[in-house]
Amino acid sequence: MKPADVCIAVLVAVIWGLGFVVARIALDEFSPELMTTLRFAIAALPCLFVRRPDVSWGLLIATSFTLFLGQFLAQTFAIKQGVPVGLTSVIVQSQALFTIGFAAILFGERPTRMQAAGIGLASLGLLMICGTVGYDFSVGAFSVLLISPITFAIGNLLLRRAQDVPMFDLCTWLCLVAAIPLLALTLVSNGPQPTWQALTQMSLTGFVCMLWLGAISICVSYWLWGRLLRDYPAAQVVPFALLVPFVGSAASSLVFGETFGPLRLAGMITVVGGIAIMVLAKRTAASKPALPKIA
Repeated sequence: MKPADVCIAVLVAVIWGLGFVVARIALDEFSPELMTTLRFAIAALPCLFVRRPDVSWGLLIATSFTLFLGQFLAQTFAIKQGVPVGLTSVIVQSQALFTIGFAAILFGERPTRMQAAGIGLASLGLLMICGTVGYDFSVGAFSVLLISPITFAIGNLLLRRAQDVPMFDLCTWLCLVAAIPLLALTLVSNGPQPTWQALTQMSLTGFVCMLWLGAISICVSYWLWGRLLRDYPAAQVVPFALLVPFVGSAASSLVFGETFGPLRLAGMITVVGGIAIMVLAKRTAASKPALPKIA
């Protein structure tokens, strides 16, 4: 890769990692439903200028509800319920484990030995993290968080069916499809009046956070990532996504003073190590690469 493109790949990983911290700050002002709605509403604004990609409405809706709505709403609720931001960034990355597992079950794509080793290692790391649940956040909150990588993995597999469409156009329309039901959910769960008050009384901090999450973390970063995947083999680009949990954890430690006990830290490192093996392992010729985590 060209040095400039390496810098772009690192920049995207930093944007996604910081997105977890920005989301935690925004949750001090917005409900999880409203924050997620605003995130996708802002990211969907380019739909005013780009046409709907040539994919069926069924595929568009299914992909949006898993890849975006399910993934981000689950992680937002989990953070609101007390799951530490750094830990969240690691757990969401475990989507690689579920993606390979679902591909093996549904499509018969048998993982290579190295991928199987990575799956085992990442699973061990998740079990180690499970051993720390209940001390600073509830089992329920952790269960909600696990919905995020699972729905992300399903979205990854669905996204395979959207072949030869512009990544930016597809991303913005996926955001629009997610924003509409999220708005309905927000109005039902929060009420029209509190929702309107939250919007009209939005602070400058809240406004900047939502711009980051919608315009930067989704629109700009997806466009940059898609350009890299267009210009280089996925094997050269995808490993940069492994920087995301390290950025998220480091930023959370600096901003919120998040600390990790020995067992949790070991579990987080084990998960990331397993994911690294899965991502970097050579795939069989019949296997298709799983899409990377985009935060």
